[in-house]
Amino acid sequence: MPNWELKNCCKHDQVVFLATIGVFTVVILVLWRTFLLTPFKLITVFLHEASHAVACKLTCGDVEGIQVHANEGGITQTRGGIYWLILPAGYLGSSFWGMVFVLASTNLTSARIAAGCFALALLVVLFVAKNWTLRGLCIGFIIFLAVIWVLQETTKVRILRYVILFIGVMNSLFSIYDIYDDLISRRVNSSDAEKFAELCPCCCNGVGWGVIWGMISLIFLSGAMYLGLVILS
Repeated sequence: MPNWELKNCCKHDQVVFLATIGVFTVVILVLWRTFLLTPFKLITVFLHEASHAVACKLTCGDVEGIQVHANEGGITQTRGGIYWLILPAGYLGSSFWGMVFVLASTNLTSARIAAGCFALALLVVLFVAKNWTLRGLCIGFIIFLAVIWVLQETTKVRILRYVILFIGVMNSLFSIYDIYDDLISRRVNSSDAEKFAELCPCCCNGVGWGVIWGMISLIFLSGAMYLGLVILS
């Protein structure tokens, strides 16, 4: 039976799980404005744009192309679908994928599945990418995941679970930061939340929607940590 109440927490694996998330968070914040995190930021932008694309397809729309730019921006060109569901899917989708990666890191088998599915998704997007930044990102991360997989299976360098966890934490933090940067720090009028406010003006403005989405992103991250502890208990 799942230990939903987390009785006798925390065991060794649970402590390592929480400590690793804490260390990754500190490392990400310290290195945030350095080139070292750029590939991981771009892969997070990719997941943001891919979430728009998934929402479009799920609402019977067509995806005409996806772009990720070196300045950490991106765009998904869609036609049809339900626009008020497609717009929030970027921020919330990247937070959701962050949660999925965090949970997948709790077990080697699930980490392998996550890495394999992610590589397959990158391969599919490679053929619909509209610019070379995204194509290069897809190729680079497919090679990166393949190298990590080979090291995991053939050597004592077994870091696949930690790589998957890092991608998860990075996605969770980046989505929250992106909301803050677009809507509070710089106030980008073309942001998803500002566009969503134009569609749904009755509740609040773009900043208000950004705060709501940011809170949901924090819930995703907190939920991932809680469920991770339950899985490891």
